[in-house]
Amino acid sequence: MQKTNHYNGFTLIELMITVAIIGILAAVVYPSYTSFVMRSDRSEGQRELVRLANLQEQLYTDSRAYTEDMKVLGMAADPYITESKKYSIDAKVTGDTFILTATAKNSQTKDTGCTTLTINEAGYKTPAGTCWEQ
Repeated sequence: MQKTNHYNGFTLIELMITVAIIGILAAVVYPSYTSFVMRSDRSEGQRELVRLANLQEQLYTDSRAYTEDMKVLGMAADPYITESKKYSIDAKVTGDTFILTATAKNSQTKDTGCTTLTINEAGYKTPAGTCWEQ
């Protein structure tokens, strides 16, 4: 009777193949993940613009005037910095019109084509297209 040695475990080749597969999957998934995070952060800027536009309209209803001062709208500072610190929002008032502008900051500046979002008193949003679609 001959005794055979049986080892439990993985060979170096099996481990290298596993590491290569994980690397390929990471290379495919990571760009999608970063794109998702960027779109998610952009939605925070959009949400804040719409919220501040509503506050401007409430102020106009009460006082018949818009304001460029974010503190009048209840924000802590002017310009207003979003909670995640990804956007700086400021207002420009001309007579009976306003334009709120969200400017990308920090890592959000890599959001090509959507680094500046605006909304006015009529609800017109720029840039049109993919930056504002949900």
